[in-house]
Order: sequence, then C-alpha cells, then structure tokens
Amino acid sequence: MMQIEQIFHATDEVLIIHTFAQGSEPENQSMFKAEKGEMWWFSSRELWVGLGKEPKIPAMIKLFRSLFFKRKDRWPDQITLDARGKSPEWVENAVNGIMLGGYNLQLYKSEPKPLSSFFENGTLRILTEEGAAISPAIALGQKTAVVQMRIMDLMNAPGNYKTPETLAEWAKKSGSENGYQVTVLDKSKLEKLGMHALLAVSKGSEAPPVMIISEYNPENYTQTVALVGKGVTFDTGGISIKSSANMHLMKSDMGGAGAVLGIVELAAQLKLPVRIIGVIPSTENSVDGAAMKPGDVIGSYSGKTIEVIDTDAEGRLILADGLSYAVRNFNPDIIIDLATLTGSVIQTLGYEAAGLFTPNDQLATDIARSGDTTGERVWRLPVWDEYKEEINSDIADVKNYHGKPLAGAIVAAKFLEVFTDSHQAWAHLDIAGTAFGDTEFAPGRAGTAYGIRLLRQFLSTLPIRE
Repeated sequence: MMQIEQIFHATDEVLIIHTFAQGSEPENQSMFKAEKGEMWWFSSRELWVGLGKEPKIPAMIKLFRSLFFKRKDRWPDQITLDARGKSPEWVENAVNGIMLGGYNLQLYKSEPKPLSSFFENGTLRILTEEGAAISPAIALGQKTAVVQMRIMDLMNAPGNYKTPETLAEWAKKSGSENGYQVTVLDKSKLEKLGMHALLAVSKGSEAPPVMIISEYNPENYTQTVALVGKGVTFDTGGISIKSSANMHLMKSDMGGAGAVLGIVELAAQLKLPVRIIGVIPSTENSVDGAAMKPGDVIGSYSGKTIEVIDTDAEGRLILADGLSYAVRNFNPDIIIDLATLTGSVIQTLGYEAAGLFTPNDQLATDIARSGDTTGERVWRLPVWDEYKEEINSDIADVKNYHGKPLAGAIVAAKFLEVFTDSHQAWAHLDIAGTAFGDTEFAPGRAGTAYGIRLLRQFLSTLPIRE
C-alpha cells in the first residue's frame, strides 16, 4: 500500500500537483481555465488541476479518483499534492479519491493491464503550511479507502466466487483481525430459531443460507446502533424469474451486506464510541424444483405470516427476519437497514441518491446531513400509513408485493416496517441505484461501496446521550 506523509517544503525532484478553483487560477496562464477536472502540465514536474466553480468538498473524491484513474498506469512512484490553505476535510477527501483511483477491477484477468507501482508501494506527500494538523485526516481517508476497495472486491465477485458462506468467512476473518465478535448462524441454527422467511428464499439454491452477526463493542459507548444488510449473493428472481438482459448484474444484490460488513470493520479500526451490531441475512435466490412459489404462505422469525406474491421481492423477506432478530435480541437505540431493494427507487431518484424511509424526523435529518457531508446522498420518501393497505393479504398477515406499477419502493418500506416491532428510530435505505454503478471507472458497472462513508459520518456525529 502506498505511503502517505505530510511535508512542509516541496522539492523539484518529484511531480507536484496544484489545484485551482475558477477565479483563483494563475493570471499569467490564459489557456488554463481551472474548469472542473481540467489538467494542465505547466512543466514535466508540475501538474495543475481545475476544481471548477465553488467546488464542494465531497466532489474532491470523484475529481481525484478520476484524475488518478485516467493515468493509473503512468504515475511516478513519488507525488506531492499541494494542500496549502486546504482544510483537513479537503485532505481526507483528496486522499480517499487518490487511493480509489488505483482500484484494480481486473480481479480474474489472466493477463491484467499494468498498474503504476505508485498505488502499491509509492509515496504520496501532502504539502501543507507549518503546524497544519492533517495527520488524522490522512489516516481517515486512507483507512476508509482500503475498506471501500475490499468491499468493492466483494461486490464485483461473480456468483460462482461468492456465496453466503463467502460473506461469512470474510466477516470472521475481519473480526479476528480488527477485534470484534462475529457469530454465523448456519442453516440448522436458522431452522431452530424459526428464520422461516430467510429459509424460504434459500430453498431453490444448493448454497446454504447464513445469518452473520457482527458485534463491535467499544469499552465506552452511549448508544447501540443495529445495521441490517441485505445479502443476496445472486438473485435470479426465483420462479418469478428476471429477464436475462441484465441478470448478470445481480451479483451486486448484496450491496447492503457489503456496506454493513465494511462499516463494522472501519468502525473497529477507528474505535468509534458507538456499539454497532451488524446483522446480515444472506442467501442466493435461485430456481429449482424446491424453490418457493408465488402464492406460497411462509412464516417468519417475528411469528407473522407472509403471502408471497412475487419471488423476486425476496430481499424484503430476508430483511424481515434480520430486522426482527436485531430488534428483539439487541434492543438497539437506532436500527438502519440497507438494501438494493427495488427498481422503483431508481425510477424515482436515478443513480444520484438512495431512498430514505423513516417515520422519525430527527433520524431522517441526521442521515440526510451525513449524506450531504460525504456526497453519498439520500432523499426522503414517505412511509405514511395510507400505504399499509397495499400489503394487506386475504389469507396471511401481510403480502410481500402489491403488484402495481406505482409506489414500489414505498410499499417495500412499509412491508419492512411491519417487522421492526414499531421501533421509534428505524430507517430504511434503498440503495439499488447507488450501490452498483461507477460507469466512469467501469463501463460495465461495478460496486461503489456506497454507504460506508455515509454511515461513518452518521456514527461519528451521533449525539451523546446522558
């Protein structure tokens, strides 16, 4: 991994990168307009980069990632970034973006294209004024990027390299290395506990389901936050099978699980003063003669019965067991679930924001503020009780799908709410449009590790309860 250090005096021996916002560019260089992403080689050892008009700090991540990605096979081993006059937050985002620019997507190529050794064992020096305290910002940007790239590797792995047990092994190894506890509930344990919804989804697959329980318990904490992540390692849609056109992208249907795995690891590394419980129900959703069928009525850990209208609405089924388990066994102050849940949220918000659903106004405000700060944005959508009738079933307690081409993401959230035991601080994040994209860096689409920075900010700024 590259070394990153702070310096107070630049040398002419290595490449130095200067950044300029529009309006602050050097007056003697009329050809350089400082437009966002513009590059100008002032000399062979000096690169000017434009930041555009009124650059926002979260935008630095993508700007630097794009800059370093485009030349990822040509960077020298030593680079200096001029950060004089910049805030620690600016430095953290710049470091994060630079490291992500070296992310290597060539996971299974027999002859991968070369990558500059800068990203592996080079040195990035951050030039600041004397006395500037940016070491914590450097460490934060670097540690966050490393975890993000580990989760990207998980998300980009295809279904034949990634099963529920793969996620479980990843969690156990991470827990051992970072000092938090991991418990894996295997199929027999799930059967004993009555995790009927998770088990029903798994019936069509040879890969056994698991539920992963990660517990980060700092010595001193004031709040317990439960994070529940959807971990469908591949989703065919089951009997309600998806079209083949984009089914290969369904290796990404564990984006919520990835975010939870990543933030628990990162929180442990950063020693955040919050107790975090990660709950990940994980399975494949496949098709064979034993697979769950439309019209089936299944049970759940909560004791409620569910009429299955559409087997492709499986994520909410496994989350039902995950939410119930988290609420009833850990009594969290806050519970947040993350899931690549609906195409409906993409139709509503596109790929720029995740859907946020919660009846708690303060929780909505805190999550939205964290999203604005990190650039992993969310947009709140309603969970009014008027939508409850959409999940009414004639023969069971609820049904998993209303079968209408409207309000799909909202109805899915109302279904999940049933399994929170009316928890007063529950939020659901539908990350279907944000967890898998990055088309600038992978035209065929790739994992983004969305949610890790958002949750890091949220957990870091939780108010201390007396």
